[in-house]
Amino acid sequence: MSPDILLRIAGATVDTIYMVAIAGLIGSLIGGPIGIFLATSGKGELFPAPTINRIVGLIVNATRSTPFIILVVAIIPFTRLLTGTSIGTKAAIVPLTIATIPFVARLVEAAIREIDKGLIEAARAMGATPMQIVFKVLLAEARPALTLALTMTAVSLIGYSAMVGAVGGGGLGDLGIRYGYQRFMPDVMLVVVVVLIVLVQLVQSAGDGLARRFDKKNRKT
Repeated sequence: MSPDILLRIAGATVDTIYMVAIAGLIGSLIGGPIGIFLATSGKGELFPAPTINRIVGLIVNATRSTPFIILVVAIIPFTRLLTGTSIGTKAAIVPLTIATIPFVARLVEAAIREIDKGLIEAARAMGATPMQIVFKVLLAEARPALTLALTMTAVSLIGYSAMVGAVGGGGLGDLGIRYGYQRFMPDVMLVVVVVLIVLVQLVQSAGDGLARRFDKKNRKT
């Protein structure tokens, strides 16, 4: 394998990490609060707004049910409006972020709903406000589950980032298609697959380790 190809693989790896990091960060910052709202806005919950809860839930479900590759193509005009282009790593961040938001929202909702309702009632009895319950009870108790949720999000984004290479999104997926498939270079495709597997393993191991640490701290308290 030539030095030029190795440099391209290294650059594509950096692009993939960049896309995953930015899309994951923005998607989590938007999807996280949506997930908290979905978990706390049902009838009789902390912020009762069942009608809005159902509407937001429908939007989240509709976005999640759209196949990612179709989403990428469908929002090309929006992507071009935001970034000025529909190809490359900058453009790929847009559909990656949009796909991340509902994914994170549902995972955060599930993590919060696993919290024992008795803790919420105890906090209410002690005079805690709804916002205090969210930050000091729900989010604190859900840290291990939230960590695993964000880990799952990052792993999924790595797969999505490879998929977006099919439409010129840059990164490892784009490199694998252009060189490994279109130029009949199976060694490049193999290296791309190995790098993606390594990235997934690193992210998963780091997330599992962090979740275990949070779980131990929660048990001590």
